[in-house]
Amino acid sequence: MCPMTDPWRGAVLITGTDTEVGKTVVTAAITAAAQAAGLRVAVVKPGQTGTATGAPGDVEAVTRLAAPMTGRTLASFPDPLAPLAAARVAELPPLELYNAVDAVREEADKHDLVLVEGAGGLLVPMGLRPSGEPWTVADLAVSLGAPAVVVARAGLGTLNHTALTLEALERRAVPAGVVIGAWPAGPELVHWANLSDLLPNLLGALPAGAGAMDPGVFRRSAPGWLTPALYGVLDDWRAWADEIS
Repeated sequence: MCPMTDPWRGAVLITGTDTEVGKTVVTAAITAAAQAAGLRVAVVKPGQTGTATGAPGDVEAVTRLAAPMTGRTLASFPDPLAPLAAARVAELPPLELYNAVDAVREEADKHDLVLVEGAGGLLVPMGLRPSGEPWTVADLAVSLGAPAVVVARAGLGTLNHTALTLEALERRAVPAGVVIGAWPAGPELVHWANLSDLLPNLLGALPAGAGAMDPGVFRRSAPGWLTPALYGVLDDWRAWADEIS
């Protein structure tokens, strides 16, 4: 699947090949690059889990790094589980699909770009439809008619996970591209080999540790990690590779 090359507008889903692949930091980087380009950006987190730990949520993390115009979490649950399971365990109402769709569309009416960050991977159960059936981030993308950014690892195993995620999106006619969530400071052969295989779908690559940067440095640096489709300035992967190496 070849990603779109024109800058993405409206609602854009941020999903991943797994949990802890860097979705939140990639969301922040796209936010920073788009706002540097003059766009009004909103970030929506449909389901935030693990709030009992007291750690900042994903919207708070994006706000610290990139300061979007609007940050919004639709539902929060205490346990670090998939959102539907977390709602069930906490005996809280699960997030309903069309409430999430309406909330994203509401923000799209007021912003140029709405980044919707999922939880875990593409097919993690997020909540329930009015029929009582579970829905996923993939279902949300289809309902919104939105493209998806797939955040992937750089190392061993990423090609299979990324291909499966892209295939699932292609079957649903959802345009998609890939961003590497954390490119290592000392890349090895496996990282370079994976980069070569991912290039046809690649829209960016963030350095490992980007989320720990000073927010001002992060915002200035973010456009250099992303291609023009995501409001960055990275347009020559060969030059990028030469600089990194």
